[in-house]
Amino acid sequence: MRLLPLPHYGPTIGGLARNVVKREAVFPFYASFKVTSRCHFGCPFCNMRDNRVPDLSTSDVKSILDNISRSPVLMTSFEGGEPLLREDIEELLVYAREKCRFYLLFTTSVKNITDYPLEKYVRHIDFLHVSIDEGHNNLGLFDVLPKLTALPTQVSIQTVVTADTVEFLEDKVKKCHEAGANIVIIPATHMDKTEDVFPDIGLLEKMVFILRKKYPYTIHTPQGYFAALRKCKCSSASIIIAPDGHLFYPCHILGKKGPDLRTTDLTSWLTGEEARLLRREMKTCARNCGWYQYYSIDSYTSPFSVMEALGPMLFQRKKRSGL
Repeated sequence: MRLLPLPHYGPTIGGLARNVVKREAVFPFYASFKVTSRCHFGCPFCNMRDNRVPDLSTSDVKSILDNISRSPVLMTSFEGGEPLLREDIEELLVYAREKCRFYLLFTTSVKNITDYPLEKYVRHIDFLHVSIDEGHNNLGLFDVLPKLTALPTQVSIQTVVTADTVEFLEDKVKKCHEAGANIVIIPATHMDKTEDVFPDIGLLEKMVFILRKKYPYTIHTPQGYFAALRKCKCSSASIIIAPDGHLFYPCHILGKKGPDLRTTDLTSWLTGEEARLLRREMKTCARNCGWYQYYSIDSYTSPFSVMEALGPMLFQRKKRSGL
């Protein structure tokens, strides 16, 4: 993982310190930016197909990136929909890398991923995530994992696990382990207007525990996720930005939107009364949907869970380098 100029870490360190003082995640350090709602798929566990909106202009996306860069956020993920469907995606990648003070994660699920100029794109990407699962109907991408892990960036696989696919999880973890990739295991949250295919969480927890030992330094998902789920411990340390530029707040699942980040300063809004009341709503929410978003559970703010999540990335990079 590259080192940013030291001053770039200042807003994040300051934000985390203020979170400790306030005893709540006022200032996030991870942002998921859904740069398009367009997608090739219609996954049964996803509601994006019911919420299509026109893409923001290139200049609007850049203004939101500038906004994020002024905040304590240290990692921003380009997601969708399918971000590779944007014709200006290379321009946006270059802008984020050269003009912004955060690490850039990129998530894609296209079946023909090798048809894209990945060698050029990954120069601007710190972490490449590829979503592979039955819902995306793209399990064939496991066959190109060796090509992906040969790229000069960190590669992780995201796989959404449903009630019907838990039994196939080990094969996916094994393929990632053998190819030198990491894997993020995501239970299929029941969103509004989607099928309820949430897996047996006790079975999944037991399987992840076993697979973590069998395939060491491969799984990102910390065991703390399951404890947080049982206790209904969500956190606003992660934010999601909708394809229309508005901030989902306090979370994506509730579907409520805050300000338009093209025109409203993120950090200033988060310190206001409206944001405070919405965070209170998150704390008292009884839905316990099992939504998995990076650093969106309290356990992820603990040093142990952070190392549990980052350790596989550091090990796999060292392994691929032959060190």
